[in-house]
Amino acid sequence: MSPHPLKALPPALICAVLFGSAFPALKTVYSHWDEKGLEIGLFAIWVFAGVRFMIAGLGLICAARQPLAELKATSWKLLLIFALAQTFFQYLCFYIGVYVSSGSLAALLVGSGSFWWMILAPLMVKSPWPTRLQWAAVTLGFIGVTLAVYSPGTGASNPVLGAVFILSATLFGAIGIIIFGKIKPTMGSKAGSGFALFFGGIGLFLMGLPALHQLPEIFDAKVIYLTLWLAFVSAMGFALWNHLSTIYPVSLLASYRFLIPLCGVIESLIILKSETPGWGLMIGGPIILISIFAAQRLQTRKV
Repeated sequence: MSPHPLKALPPALICAVLFGSAFPALKTVYSHWDEKGLEIGLFAIWVFAGVRFMIAGLGLICAARQPLAELKATSWKLLLIFALAQTFFQYLCFYIGVYVSSGSLAALLVGSGSFWWMILAPLMVKSPWPTRLQWAAVTLGFIGVTLAVYSPGTGASNPVLGAVFILSATLFGAIGIIIFGKIKPTMGSKAGSGFALFFGGIGLFLMGLPALHQLPEIFDAKVIYLTLWLAFVSAMGFALWNHLSTIYPVSLLASYRFLIPLCGVIESLIILKSETPGWGLMIGGPIILISIFAAQRLQTRKV
């Protein structure tokens, strides 16, 4: 007898709270660097991201049952493509997007991955095209994004550029999910996510090598603590979510994904005193969340 669907809600909410905390944590790191008067560029940001994901990846690899055996049995080409999409390119764009926009706006836009999945899945895995109602949900989401970006509130220095990078990040994330479906026969979710985070983290670290001389300034005590927290968020969040995927249907878990942007927005507005929502975020935010929930519920019924 399969578990009752509502039993998935508490652990899914824990995942959402964990993933949601990453947005204010990143903005706290950026604000801390500004307060110290550090001239932090993209290279330093990528070094920071690389260290986070290498630590998180190692944690998941250690938690996997037979990571080395799974690695030998898996196509290196597919694993590399997965790591590039899921970690390297996704977070290359994501960290820039969070840097130039507010944490609450970034958290809201990260839910757009559900829309990318609806569009990409028919092209890449030949699944059915979205129905008219699903396209209506996508259109509603686009309207919400437009309103949110137009007036996101204080704390978003360049919301349009931030939105472009966040939406690009979610695009690569959706591609990564599709690619992972091709390596699942030979590699479990823990090992797959772990190697993707670790190899992608190495790539991000190498991208930031020109800022290597800033390493002592970048990683003071506060940033080290936040880096370890962010690594824990990635490892624990992925591990728990992947565990749920072995118990509950993916279509059911998809309907709970809207909790991630919801928690991210709430946590950002509570923790980040420099951020207050503008009218666009207050109106567009609920529209985006409704459209995400509607699209996922429609997808669940379709499945």
